[in-house]
Amino acid sequence: MGSKAMYKWSKQITSSQVEQLIHAEKDVTKATLIFDSATAEYSNGFRHDCRTFGVMISKLTSANQFRLAENLLDRMKEEKCAIAEDIFLTICRAFGRVHKPLDAVRVFHKMNDFSCKPTEKSYITVFAILVEENLLKIALRFYKDMRGMGIKPSVASLNILIKALCKNSGTIDAALKIFHEMPKHGCTPDSYTYGTLINGFCRIGKINEAKELFKEMEEKGCLPSVVTYTSLICGLCQSSNVDEAMELLEEMKTNGIEPNVFTYSSLMNGLCKGGHASRAVELLETMIRKHQKPNVITYSTLINGLCKEAKLQEAVEILDRMKLQGVKPDAGLYGKIINGFCDLCKFQEAANFLDEMVLTGVTPIRLTWSLHVRIHNMVVQGLCSSGNPDRAFQLYLSMQTRGISINAETFDFLVKCYCKKGDLHKVYRIVDEMVLSGCVPDEGTWSIVINGFWDRKKVREATQSLWIKLMGKLDEPVI
Repeated sequence: MGSKAMYKWSKQITSSQVEQLIHAEKDVTKATLIFDSATAEYSNGFRHDCRTFGVMISKLTSANQFRLAENLLDRMKEEKCAIAEDIFLTICRAFGRVHKPLDAVRVFHKMNDFSCKPTEKSYITVFAILVEENLLKIALRFYKDMRGMGIKPSVASLNILIKALCKNSGTIDAALKIFHEMPKHGCTPDSYTYGTLINGFCRIGKINEAKELFKEMEEKGCLPSVVTYTSLICGLCQSSNVDEAMELLEEMKTNGIEPNVFTYSSLMNGLCKGGHASRAVELLETMIRKHQKPNVITYSTLINGLCKEAKLQEAVEILDRMKLQGVKPDAGLYGKIINGFCDLCKFQEAANFLDEMVLTGVTPIRLTWSLHVRIHNMVVQGLCSSGNPDRAFQLYLSMQTRGISINAETFDFLVKCYCKKGDLHKVYRIVDEMVLSGCVPDEGTWSIVINGFWDRKKVREATQSLWIKLMGKLDEPVI
């Protein structure tokens, strides 16, 4: 279907009309059709202006179609359409959003080619993107260029500069120096300035400095935001001042500031580290009553804390709540629960959670591979030692199917377990697979196998063939 057939324009087509239609269209392809059809139908009459180009570029960048958005910039230049600074900033911000800060800088430098002189607003936008993406050297050089262009310091630019300097412990004193010099430049520190410094000091463990600033902030009449409160609460918890952090939570509520999921998670982490997992669970109840949705970090903190205190039943309840909320547990969380059951020698329960983990599609990735290997081997060994050979063998087969490496110790456990049971066919199979996987049985394992087979004259031949195979494996030259 052609664009002409799709849109019937009135004879008095206006840029306002085109702008409204593009703005209202959610589908970027259809929005492009509207944009193109406006000039296609009235090639001699209608011309796109700064407003219609602007809304189309905004639509394209929202859909991450950056090349098409930049093509429209070039078209504006060709059609001698005046380009407003905000159009460039739309593209810069979109590049920042998708973590492409150098593209944001490139588009910023394009402004001069389009006879559009960047103002303080443009410099601050790009400076903020660079700091957010931790490109601190480039950011500080950019700030220097901005000053060189005669742009005076403002609260907004100094706040970003302070944020940049707070990122590293080595430059936090420089951030404090700028903070103290702000009045010299006619700038009064605001809540954001204080919040940035408090967060910086808390991150490097200088909690007393953070508390001093927090006190000064309140004296100056700057209201702390939820972010500032949370930074300080997190810092207090990390320095084991959990009671003080809890008092701060109450103060926060008194001041009418609602704690968020990060505030609660930080407090729960502090309580769990101090061995107060049950108090942390109470905090979860409060959080849910306040209609705050717990996230993976919240649940992970609680499950970890409860497992550490051997409160496995409660940890499993939290895991169930998590699944009910539609938050998918990862390998790390399952690992904590499985570890917890192994610590209590409840290997059957541990095996059930391993099965659940597999069934829910939690498969090993590069980062979790060693965790998967460790917990699987641990559970198989536990099942062997607690007299559950069939469950152990079932799990062993599952490991083989999924390519999870079986270590020598696990093979040993399985061999001993099945020799004891007198199931020599399985022993033969396990030792055979052990040798094939590159694990050579040690003297202890081998002597158990020999004794098990030797007691049964009928299977002496099988033992001898296995011995020949094993000797062949041992005689292979080591490269």
